[in-house]
Amino acid sequence: MASITIRNLDDKVKTRLRILAAGHGRSMEEEARLILAGAVEQDLLLEKGLGTTLHELFKPLGGVELKLPPREPMRDPPSFE
Repeated sequence: MASITIRNLDDKVKTRLRILAAGHGRSMEEEARLILAGAVEQDLLLEKGLGTTLHELFKPLGGVELKLPPREPMRDPPSFE
């Protein structure tokens, strides 16, 4: 696993990260990892199309079989005479 050091992090950001982590019962390091992973994942979702993203989101729920009505002969086109 890789590690990084973040320099010049604003004190307010660090404080908010600490509060978020405590609220979720995690360490600041774990909270930061999850935030970064979520941000990277969000970028991957934006690279895909909307239909693909929606399909992947709802695929675990299963599909729906729709009953298609039988086709009927086409109507005659309207006459504008």
